[in-house]
Amino acid sequence: MSRTSSFLRLAAVGGLLALSSCADMDEQQQMMLSGGAAGAVIGTVGTVITGGCIPCGTVIGGAVGVAGGYIIDQLDKNTKSGGSNNANVAPAYPYGGSPVTSYNNAPVTTGQINP
Repeated sequence: MSRTSSFLRLAAVGGLLALSSCADMDEQQQMMLSGGAAGAVIGTVGTVITGGCIPCGTVIGGAVGVAGGYIIDQLDKNTKSGGSNNANVAPAYPYGGSPVTSYNNAPVTTGQINP
């Protein structure tokens, strides 16, 4: 058996064992683990195809996948919360109402002063 196929089998077994423990994880941890597993597989396959350092490709792909899983989870949380997570953002018109579009029945345009 070649070194490449034994490494691929070991990576597959490790991935299955890691994914079997997802029951006690929160959503963010699951996203990061899934991203890491996918990144490791993609990194491994990419280095097998290109003839590069297989363990290096696996580790780098896994790290990029974990980071990607974290970023996707944060974007998903931001989308579900309805926008920015920053509580210090002031509303566009803090006292209600609407923007001023005219003054004494004359239209207000940006950059001009109406007497």
